[in-house]
Amino acid sequence: MLTLALNPTIAAYRQPLALLFLLSIALLSTVSSHANSYLIVPDNSNVRFEIDHFNTSTNSGGFYNLTGQVEYDPSAKIGAVTMVIPINSINTGNVAFDNVLKSADFFEAKKYPLATFTSTQWYFANDNSELPVTKVDGNLTMHGQTHPITLTATKFNCYFSFIAKKQVCGGDFTTTLDRRKWDIDKYTLLGITEKVVLKVQIEAAKQ
Repeated sequence: MLTLALNPTIAAYRQPLALLFLLSIALLSTVSSHANSYLIVPDNSNVRFEIDHFNTSTNSGGFYNLTGQVEYDPSAKIGAVTMVIPINSINTGNVAFDNVLKSADFFEAKKYPLATFTSTQWYFANDNSELPVTKVDGNLTMHGQTHPITLTATKFNCYFSFIAKKQVCGGDFTTTLDRRKWDIDKYTLLGITEKVVLKVQIEAAKQ
């Protein structure tokens, strides 16, 4: 557990930075020193979710202002990513529903303000594939629990951004979670499914 200053404003600012620093150290220790380093661009990165609502419709929303770091070397087929997800950034388009999801019934945002994803293995296609990265294994820490997940790539590419004036790499990934594993099981006994679809969009700028 990170020790934070008593001032809540300072704490809210320092906690993601401190956690990102620790995760970055762990990431750098697992990849080649020759891999290029990229910082996640918060404006172009998010984690969106979809969950069935009593077989009638789909509730959806997203988490925004993600931070983190990517290490990527396609020639050596090396990749790593750390990602910090602020729970209070949740947005479903309905403020009342957002507050319910932040409450103790679901994410307990005051107690667990951050979720993190740290990759353990990247999978690469052959050199002629239009999708160089096919999936990423890693550990998702959320609501005080850590469990492995696999993110399947639907897009992945690198390009030179004339706006940022540097190379940018990123992609779209998807996975399905059983929310009960992270002790978020409210209303499952009433018929709301435990299965949650995640759609992850990441873009990171070369440093």
